[in-house]
Amino acid sequence: MKNVVVVGSQWGDEGKGKIVDWLSSEADIVVRFQGGHNAGHTLVIDKKVFKLRLLPSGIVRDNKISILGNGVVIDPWALIQEIKDIKKQGINVTPENFMISESASLILPFHQEMDEIREDTAGKKKIGTTRRGIGPCYEDKVGRRSIRVMDLRSESNLNSRLENVLLHHNAIRKGLKKKIYKKNELKRKLLKIAPEILKFAKPVWLKLDEFKKDRKKILFEGAQGILLDVDHGTYPFVTSSNTVPAMAATGSGSGPDKIGYILGITKAYTTRVGSGPFPTELKNKIGETLGKRGKEFGTVTARKRRCGWFDGVLVRQTIKISGINGIALTKLDVLDELDEIKMCIEYQLNGKKIDYLPAASEDQFKIKPIYKTFPGWKTSTQGIRNMKDLPDNAKKYIYSLEDFIGAKVSSISTSPERDDTILIEDPFKV
Repeated sequence: MKNVVVVGSQWGDEGKGKIVDWLSSEADIVVRFQGGHNAGHTLVIDKKVFKLRLLPSGIVRDNKISILGNGVVIDPWALIQEIKDIKKQGINVTPENFMISESASLILPFHQEMDEIREDTAGKKKIGTTRRGIGPCYEDKVGRRSIRVMDLRSESNLNSRLENVLLHHNAIRKGLKKKIYKKNELKRKLLKIAPEILKFAKPVWLKLDEFKKDRKKILFEGAQGILLDVDHGTYPFVTSSNTVPAMAATGSGSGPDKIGYILGITKAYTTRVGSGPFPTELKNKIGETLGKRGKEFGTVTARKRRCGWFDGVLVRQTIKISGINGIALTKLDVLDELDEIKMCIEYQLNGKKIDYLPAASEDQFKIKPIYKTFPGWKTSTQGIRNMKDLPDNAKKYIYSLEDFIGAKVSSISTSPERDDTILIEDPFKV
């Protein structure tokens, strides 16, 4: 029995929600360990669609415990609204099946405003954030001035913490000629919502230790993708947290020795939301076809995703960085109608061939992809649940992809439906 970490191996939007939900049938505990309500996970269960932002994907299953770890940043108002929304769909959220780390930092209204101000004034240099206040909140966390869940327990402590954080933010806002935040008004709003948040607050690290002693299976659910990691992604066009699987230990208070298998969710082509380099992007009819067939619009922002061919160089790199043991290949069926399919196997930069993504942003924008071309299969793979039933050309593409990236394809998703999955290797039992 192994605990499993699920991460995105590209720029996010790889289909983690479905895979985590599918794996959570075996897990007892599902833990989010980074990010915030900028992450959108869409689940389709018996044709019923659930759109999650903060809540872990395990919340839609009975008899599972879902956790937001200390590495997550939480907008308390957005969380309460999401809980209300999902309750309307028949999902019950209680302190028995959902808990929040008391050490998690809170996203406050001025964080979101600062996110918007920066994006609006950046012009062509904007990052393309979701404008949810994620980055400014993480900045306060690192600056040791954030308001954490535990601070809601004491009015006097909350008062002191708010004075500290507003001293910083109001100085910046004054320089930008924005309104100054009043401490007492914000404190009143936080104290009003505090009971709704605190009923879920627990020392998550301690609860996870208890679960491990009871031999519970734990599934760690990552948000975004490794190419958006603040250290290892396409910086500065990245998110504000570490999205690599090592963060599962740090962002939950669970030791790295408790992680047994790392599953990288990998789309059969490539997509990206927002600004930043994208070597295999297709600004043509094929790119439009991938977007249309793959329904490539963001769960959180509804922004149209940029689409391109599968970039084997990037995925091979994220596998090496992250220690991924196997990949879950998603959206294979989106490629069904194409005459030919391409995979990037090398780059060209300033006339020279390279086999990795350079760290400098200006080089990342300059690189040109070198492709290997595969014949399409021109028949439907949607809903196939057995490897032997796939078309021969689809199998050839999968085996070539697997060989190039240097990691086993452990499962293949052939539709958004939970059970339309080909299982090759069970991460919990390897």
